[in-house]
Amino acid sequence: MLTSAVEGEVIREQGLKRTVGFFGLMWASEGSIIGSGWLFGALAATALAGPGSLLSWLIAAIMVIVIALVHAELGGMFAVTGGTARYPHYAYGSVAGATFGWFSYLQAAAVAPIEAIAAVTYMSTTSWGGFMYNSKTGILTTDGVLIAIGLMLVFVIINVVGIRWFAHTNTTITTWKVIIPLLAIVVFLGFRFHASNFSANGGFWYGGTAHTVPKAIMEAIPHAGIVFALLGFEQAVQLGGESRNPQRDLPRAVIGAVLIGCVIYILVQFAFVGALHPSTIAHAGTWGRLMTNALLAQSPYYTVAKIAGLAWLAWILRLDAVISPSGTGLVYITSASRVSYGLSKNGYIPDAFEKTTAKSKVPLLAVVVAFLFGILFLLPFPSWYKLVTAVTTSAVLMYCGAPLALGALRKSKPEIRRPYLLPAGGVLAPVAFVFGNFIIYWAGWSTITAVYAGLIIGLILMVLSYQFKLNANRPKLDWAAAVWVFPWLLGMAILCFFGNFGSGGIIGGVGIFKTVWNGADGMIPLWWDLLIVAVWSLFIYYMAIYRRLDTARVDQYVGTVQPGEVEHQATTGTVTAG
Repeated sequence: MLTSAVEGEVIREQGLKRTVGFFGLMWASEGSIIGSGWLFGALAATALAGPGSLLSWLIAAIMVIVIALVHAELGGMFAVTGGTARYPHYAYGSVAGATFGWFSYLQAAAVAPIEAIAAVTYMSTTSWGGFMYNSKTGILTTDGVLIAIGLMLVFVIINVVGIRWFAHTNTTITTWKVIIPLLAIVVFLGFRFHASNFSANGGFWYGGTAHTVPKAIMEAIPHAGIVFALLGFEQAVQLGGESRNPQRDLPRAVIGAVLIGCVIYILVQFAFVGALHPSTIAHAGTWGRLMTNALLAQSPYYTVAKIAGLAWLAWILRLDAVISPSGTGLVYITSASRVSYGLSKNGYIPDAFEKTTAKSKVPLLAVVVAFLFGILFLLPFPSWYKLVTAVTTSAVLMYCGAPLALGALRKSKPEIRRPYLLPAGGVLAPVAFVFGNFIIYWAGWSTITAVYAGLIIGLILMVLSYQFKLNANRPKLDWAAAVWVFPWLLGMAILCFFGNFGSGGIIGGVGIFKTVWNGADGMIPLWWDLLIVAVWSLFIYYMAIYRRLDTARVDQYVGTVQPGEVEHQATTGTVTAG
């Protein structure tokens, strides 16, 4: 049975309904990709890199597409719920799997609150909604935070109704979310486009010297929410256990969603820079000072449309600013619950997270806990701009597990049927890992320490679950296959400390930590730092491949994580879904 299972036949999750088709999967990913990133990311990127932010989007798009293609191969191989939390487990065992699994949970749980913040922030521009946002501090008021929590509660209710209702609701919302950015692009380019903006205040070379321009372009990728905006393709993978035809649909859904999202975002950035009124740019003096315009920072597209005299478009954009982030928040409450479901299946957290409702087959406890974790993220960071870099870093750390898993599984289990085989996977997998580490490095010291603090909390919770035997399926600790994990994380922290990006206090510069270990910020020269990050990444990648689990252990994990999910028909030698 184990051999049949790992040869790529359909693997079914017990207790979850397989009702989601190709468009439901692709639109789940697209609904995550097109969220608050388009509403705030263009302004933040412009403030950091001016019109050169277009290059930031292009570079990020290339990176994310490569990472997504890696996930497409893995998603076709293992159609399991919470897939991104489970691939490293298959390839490297429990220790590596627990680490990447918790990064997966952190980013999934943090996205719903950031989307709720975005929706409430835009709502605060209405004649009646000013009480929800403090324009002087740039954060939500107490009332605004409570309304954001209420919006997250709506996400929970929709999820509890069931996955079929979620798929139907998300399809409608995502269709709207794709149409509105396209409408804004057409209107701005056709009626309010100022080509002279691209040469204002230094234009593409905003920053002044050949040294600072590329740094600004790279820094915008994590800090302006560019990578955050492009992420979300994995939602189709997370719902793999609820797909009707995962082997065929998962790879196509992932690739299609990423390509659509990349095209929309690059065009949106181009249209935003061109739509800014020249007087707004002139008054700011520099691109960076655009963020000091309180109304523009509060609602970038609404404000641009209003200044341009497009009141009807401004109204639609404000409406979309509620619908679009809400749709993404809905996706991620679902995703976080499925990731915790996957962590439980792997034996890392209590098996109570696997229990589903009798009628709708939804992991109720997992959904509720995802909601509570979302509140914990929202309370200390009630601002889109404050939370986005930490969410990005958590997501990219999670994504780094996929290329490592792909490289290992190609060697340990080459016979597994791969409905989508990544061309030149032996090259693109390590390249994807290097790309991921570049983004982590660009996020900087204060961000990576904040995310590592979250990792420590998660590991403590998993240890407690393990010690108190809250999951009967808790695995043996595979330290030998994971000897590279903590050296990799420590090495990235050291590079961030001495690097060129994001200096600040340890643990995000929060409270007393604002003046503790501030980071050297530039002791390693620009370009040399990227070379060192690339070399370090490749060293870790090939060490991980060398230390991978042996074939027998991989077979054991693939079989025991999903006990009884594949029925072996001894009389015919075939496999049917259980």
